[in-house]
Amino acid sequence: MPERNQTVTLHGNPVTLKGQQIGVGDAAPDFCGVKTDLSPVHLSDYRGKVVVLSAVPSLDTPVCDKETRRFSEEARNISPDIRIVTISTDLPFAQKRWADKHEIRNVDFISDHRECGCGNAYGIELADLRLLARSVFVIDREGRIRYAEILENVGHEPNYDAALAAARQLV
Repeated sequence: MPERNQTVTLHGNPVTLKGQQIGVGDAAPDFCGVKTDLSPVHLSDYRGKVVVLSAVPSLDTPVCDKETRRFSEEARNISPDIRIVTISTDLPFAQKRWADKHEIRNVDFISDHRECGCGNAYGIELADLRLLARSVFVIDREGRIRYAEILENVGHEPNYDAALAAARQLV
């Protein structure tokens, strides 16, 4: 798997990204992950919906927790044609435990733990860590990326307003 010159920082240390670089206008690569009920799920299963794909390193960290809760709050006020999907390499059991603990029902969770398929396809796998770089992609109904943000510092939050505005423009 190719490593990219672009790096992000984690706890102040540079980490190289693995996978292909993609951006706005590109076809959103399909990938297969695992739902919290252990069933397989593909990004292509969301075709026809606008997807806000929120990649986080681990739900059990403060920034990931805050980000996922914020997107859940925002999901209450958006069109049903927009799906918020949080993806991480956390095990499906951990994602389910976290969602149940925080009563998050309006966000879909996908575990990328098996193959890191999303991480590789979107170029957001943190080399040697098997975690995903904090990033947000907005994908239109036809499967094209219309917004992309890969945070240079994994400890920072994404631009929620920009991502949600991009999603709202697509419905």
